Amino acid sequence: MSTSFDKREEGFEKKFALDEEQKFKAEARRNKLLGLWVAEKLGITGDAANAYAKEVIAADFEEAGDADVVRKVMGDLSAKGVALTEQQVRAQMDALFAEAIAQVKAGA
Repeated sequence: MSTSFDKREEGFEKKFALDEEQKFKAEARRNKLLGLWVAEKLGITGDAANAYAKEVIAADFEEAGDADVVRKVMGDLSAKGVALTEQQVRAQMDALFAEAIAQVKAGA
């Protein structure tokens, strides 16, 4: 027998699952936007920029958290002599995450 409490708990579980799914999508979107931003800094355009953005997305699956993404882009920037600090990259990530959340919520 299902009680109203059970239904409410199930509703919370579904909302939490949706929130986690949206968070995952927003993080992937943020990483794509970050990849495109870094590609521009590296002088990469067109299809190569999109390919680079996919590399940044893939880098996020190496370990939990953002350290893997930051490590990848900082290494790439450093290798090309682009003078950006980790703090600047993380600030851009934060700004892009807000943009990515808005895009995911809008269904973009």
